[in-house]
Amino acid sequence: MTAGDAHRTIEAVWRLEAPQIIAGLTRMVGDVGLAEEFAQDALVAALEQWSESGVPPNPGAWLMVVAKRRAIDRVRRLERLEGKHQLIGHELQIRQETAEDLDAALDDEVGDDLLRLMFIACHPVLSAEARVALTLRLLGGLTTEEIARAFLTSESAIAQRIVRAKRTLADKHIPFEVPPEAERAARLSSVLEAIYLVFNEGYAATAGEDWMRPALCQEALRLGRVLAELAPDEPEVHGLVALMEIQTSRLAARTGPSGEPIPLLEQNRGRWDQLLIHRGFAALLRSQNRAASPGPYVLQAAIAACHAQARTGQDTDWVQIAALYEALAQLMPSPVVRLNQAIAVAMTDGPATGLERVDALTDEPAFKGYHLLPSVRGDLLVRLSRHDEARQEFERAAALTGNERERAVLLQRAAACASAARPSPGR
Repeated sequence: MTAGDAHRTIEAVWRLEAPQIIAGLTRMVGDVGLAEEFAQDALVAALEQWSESGVPPNPGAWLMVVAKRRAIDRVRRLERLEGKHQLIGHELQIRQETAEDLDAALDDEVGDDLLRLMFIACHPVLSAEARVALTLRLLGGLTTEEIARAFLTSESAIAQRIVRAKRTLADKHIPFEVPPEAERAARLSSVLEAIYLVFNEGYAATAGEDWMRPALCQEALRLGRVLAELAPDEPEVHGLVALMEIQTSRLAARTGPSGEPIPLLEQNRGRWDQLLIHRGFAALLRSQNRAASPGPYVLQAAIAACHAQARTGQDTDWVQIAALYEALAQLMPSPVVRLNQAIAVAMTDGPATGLERVDALTDEPAFKGYHLLPSVRGDLLVRLSRHDEARQEFERAAALTGNERERAVLLQRAAACASAARPSPGR
């Protein structure tokens, strides 16, 4: 095996196995930063050895054994130096076991360990940005460079964010555990938020040259599916998975030949992935069967299902969608939810009614600098044949968006409005 082949294999193995390895090590040493350090040591050892000796039959187990030996060596070294069993303030009893015994002890709890790792990476003590970065690093197996590229920021900024997050967890002595029942709902909400933030950045990139980053959507969906297996009785988990499955089904239809965005109602629905839609419907049914009343992700998944069920844009049940947004607004009184509800109302009651609802949101602080508000106003003004006003809105939206593909489309729409607003020759 060439060094290049070994390196590619190691990257693939690391992406799959890193969460389990870090989770098992965190349970051993009680510190997620140290756990990742030991796991990285094992990765370096693999890079050094596999290109010569070949990839072992069970590469994940090989990495785990090497990482645990590094952890045990560190503890024993501290024993000799300090005369006590202590590692960064966390007790670790060293038993005289073989590496195989230790493997079995860790593997027996791998599911619980992954769930604990999710809860600690998404702890509310961390900022939303830190939770996203740490989730992608610890649970997604992404490198700092990959995370920085995905969010169009510098590698050093992401590295500092991750270091600060791990230091915060250690300084505040956040336990490696599934939280008690009283805290679980709030903590689970934090986990779901982090996963969905990753998904949304992939689904509609906030900046850069590409309209979407499908790899981020796939990573978020993978994490959601893992979480659904680890927490099978949580309806909001299944609701988020359903939402992401259905939205991911549209990816192939969301851009044109040159990468330009295609609006939902103009998409070729024959390109929607029916397998993902069916998976989404199944997850939605699981969520509804477990929920006494639907939560925010279940409601958003139900909205996505309405779109998926319609054979054409004209067949969409906008009345049901508007009602679902009303229910969502009761749970999440967000201006963005109200904006989406206004779009649905415009489809049922006409653009003038929709515009009235949108205009009622223009003074919301959350919409300062938010490009979608003028974009939606532009759409509604076009439908009312108020082309000059629409042009101004599209130009304003283009100035506010950070995504180059979206900016180009908005400027094209502004130009079309300018053309439509000109008097015809001879008039």
